[in-house]
Amino acid sequence: MTLHIPPSLKHKKFFYLWLGQLISITGTQMQIWALFWHINQLNENPIALGGIGLARILPVIIFSLIGGALADSTNRRNVLFFTQSSAALLALALGLLTQFGSITIWHIYALTALQAVAVAFDGPARQALIPNLVPQKDLPNAFSMTFTSFQIGSVLGPALTGFVIAFAGQEAVYYFNAISFVAVLFALVMIGDVPQKFAEKAAGVSVQSIREGIRFILSKPIILSSMLLDFVATFFASANTLMPIIAKDVLNVGVVEYGYLSAAQAVGAVIAALVISQVKELRRQGQLFIVSVVVFGLATILFGGTSFFVVAWCALAATGAADAVSTIIRNTIRQLQTPDYIRGRMTSVNQIFFQGGPQLGEIEAGTVAQLFGAPFAVISGGIGCIVGLFLIVWKWPQLTHYNGDEPSLAGVPAD
Repeated sequence: MTLHIPPSLKHKKFFYLWLGQLISITGTQMQIWALFWHINQLNENPIALGGIGLARILPVIIFSLIGGALADSTNRRNVLFFTQSSAALLALALGLLTQFGSITIWHIYALTALQAVAVAFDGPARQALIPNLVPQKDLPNAFSMTFTSFQIGSVLGPALTGFVIAFAGQEAVYYFNAISFVAVLFALVMIGDVPQKFAEKAAGVSVQSIREGIRFILSKPIILSSMLLDFVATFFASANTLMPIIAKDVLNVGVVEYGYLSAAQAVGAVIAALVISQVKELRRQGQLFIVSVVVFGLATILFGGTSFFVVAWCALAATGAADAVSTIIRNTIRQLQTPDYIRGRMTSVNQIFFQGGPQLGEIEAGTVAQLFGAPFAVISGGIGCIVGLFLIVWKWPQLTHYNGDEPSLAGVPAD
């Protein structure tokens, strides 16, 4: 198979955003995994790791719908300027508190919650901006490349985390993350003005506009079922927060190996995403989506049941590859089946599911691990993922019949 430049990267504005995100995501992923390790150093109880999930999800639940309405009624590029700058300052605060020995677990929770507020506004604006940067025919490829940039950053970030902590200290990770946001800010400058459609009847950020977004989701079974499946899979099979415990107590490895383990999912995801980026058209997308979630659950069970580092790493890589396939398909479904004027609000509802699953899953995993041990929490989560999948498919069988060539609503104007 001859490799080719992905078509979405041939569009300058998208390329600038893609490259900026790649750099920024590397810093963000370094911080995420460093926080897990940092919290475990401050408090070894598994429930303490679950607390980071609570700190992240509450702002998302509270502010995401507002963020979606804002993305549909305000210039999305301007929203990103504000959210990226805010996140950079909060990362800098984490670094300063750590360097001067003033950091406590409550500081970490509070600053993480504030960063989650920025994410609640950033996510809908950023996701809704992408279809404004590429033509409709290149949109699936754009989401494939967006996912690829996320996963490349997720490989580099965790892999670097262990080395940076070991040789430069915990605070160095937070400083690197703060600097990495400059890449996205520079990309936004290079992009310039981006035209977008606004609903003629939009009332700005209002209860009416938020309700309109929710009603739209409820009227689209294919979108609603994909969101629910995303939530259920990541809620039960989210093992990330338990990684420090698994690494130290089950696999008996140190911080450098912990970094390698943390990068495993992203390695698998990058490989899968790059393969998909070379496929011109994906067919039978619904069936492929379902199979990928089954593989995700089975690989999670294998990860929880092994005490061998190599097997654990390969199992995590398999979960990453499966998640890459499902993420690309579900994002494409949602964006192609959503008109531009309401895309920010659709994305904000999706963000609650997308963020809520893993973050609430961290609380669930920490609680179960506290009661029954980390391996049991991971294995039972993998089983719950598969059971939840079959229940959702039974309720919404439309997902199994989705092919990928259905009529698009992306260019439908507002009423």
